[in-house]
Amino acid sequence: MPRYVVLYKFTAEGAKNIRETVKRTRQTREQTEKRGFKVQALLWTQGPYDLVSIIDAPSEDAMMGAMANVVAAGNVSSTTLRAFDEKEMEAILKQAA
Repeated sequence: MPRYVVLYKFTAEGAKNIRETVKRTRQTREQTEKRGFKVQALLWTQGPYDLVSIIDAPSEDAMMGAMANVVAAGNVSSTTLRAFDEKEMEAILKQAA
């Protein structure tokens, strides 16, 4: 499964409704896990990003669709990074030789 690190920033709407952030993330997590995603971590952070998640997605297309749904809700903007574990990176480096 492709793994992603997603960095979120609250939009003005998301900040206005900050008290609902835990409820919203629980609902989103439940919906995405029903579609085959595995949420490894979801963390609220201090600094330039407000939330960080680590997600295993069933496919790259599924991840794009999920992110479109999250952003369309209007509470966050996101930066999505494809992530590779040690074993995956070793395989990639073998192809680079």
